[in-house]
Amino acid sequence: MSDSEIEKKDLIVDTEVEKALQDPTKKRKVEDEIEVDLNASVPLSKKQKRLLRRGKVSLEEINKKFNIDPESIKEYEQELQEKKTIDNQKQRAADAAFTEEGQEEKAKPAKKKDDMSKFSVWIGNLSFDTSKDHIQRYVMAKVEGLREKDIVRINMPLAKNDGKQIKNKGFVYMDLATEELRDKVIGLSESELNGRKLLIKDAKNFKGRPDKNDPVANSKNPPSRILFVGNLSFDTTDEQLQKHFQHCGEIKRVRMATFEDTGKCKGFAFLDFANEESCIKAMKDKSTYKMAQRPLRMEFGEDRSKRNVKKKPARSSDSFEKNFGNNNDNTVNQKREYPKESSYEPAPKKVKRDYQEKNGRVKSSIALAGAQRASAAIVKSTGKKKTFE
Repeated sequence: MSDSEIEKKDLIVDTEVEKALQDPTKKRKVEDEIEVDLNASVPLSKKQKRLLRRGKVSLEEINKKFNIDPESIKEYEQELQEKKTIDNQKQRAADAAFTEEGQEEKAKPAKKKDDMSKFSVWIGNLSFDTSKDHIQRYVMAKVEGLREKDIVRINMPLAKNDGKQIKNKGFVYMDLATEELRDKVIGLSESELNGRKLLIKDAKNFKGRPDKNDPVANSKNPPSRILFVGNLSFDTTDEQLQKHFQHCGEIKRVRMATFEDTGKCKGFAFLDFANEESCIKAMKDKSTYKMAQRPLRMEFGEDRSKRNVKKKPARSSDSFEKNFGNNNDNTVNQKREYPKESSYEPAPKKVKRDYQEKNGRVKSSIALAGAQRASAAIVKSTGKKKTFE
């Protein structure tokens, strides 16, 4: 084979390889060869750009490993510059808006919070349908010399009820201009508005409110000798509870709720003290608030021994025999007599219905009621097919 023929054959192979590479639908053969330059530069990837923005790597470190294309580095630096300019413009616009708002606030007269709530009253026991206008009109009608401008502010908190009719929470705060007007409004306490007696007092008067830090006052149940203890660890035992509360007083019994399969604590228990004073002491003692590094939840339990159960009056045997007779004697066949006061009435006798017609035949509806029902299944035909010529 001559040199010219070999060159022609190589050219044909090269053209076929190029066509195969250009056509993605054509399957490549083993004979097809692809040349890859391992020393060529590569562009920056998204991950590398993200690491550069966060400052975790530098361009020098990436260049040593991957030989980054310099044009790709220029594009990345240009993107950074454009982003910085956009961020600077946004920051300038925000600063300008903030300064304008600050100037507007300075121009407005500053209202002191103390001046607004200096002469304030709290009005409670309102009906939930009462509005601010109802309160304002009612107070202005009852207090002499009270004008609309004398009522500085009415603050009525509203209840959240899932988009239904908006209602108040049963109370409202009202700020008044002078101390004299405040005292006059307080004098309206126990007067009626919308069918309810109002409770009005000074907003700064906290007498009668329960102490948030007092567990006895915040307990849902009244004081008793039974203490409910919650938020216990599942590994808690009766002996540990007894030891934890023994300094408060004598404990007669520990009733712990346990799981049936494992016998471990369910997380709560009841302690029966000998007297009520010991239970109150356990509630007030701060050393009992924690057990096994867990904050305990304590409440007064219900003392069932103090329940007032109304017993039904016992029915005497004389009245029973008088009304219903004695079954032991031989008076079974005798007709039972009921007192006139009794509301007992014997059941009516069954009436025989006539199911026959005039001619003596049974009515069709009655006859069909007891007839055998036909099958609803598909029955195979046994006849012959007729054909017409």
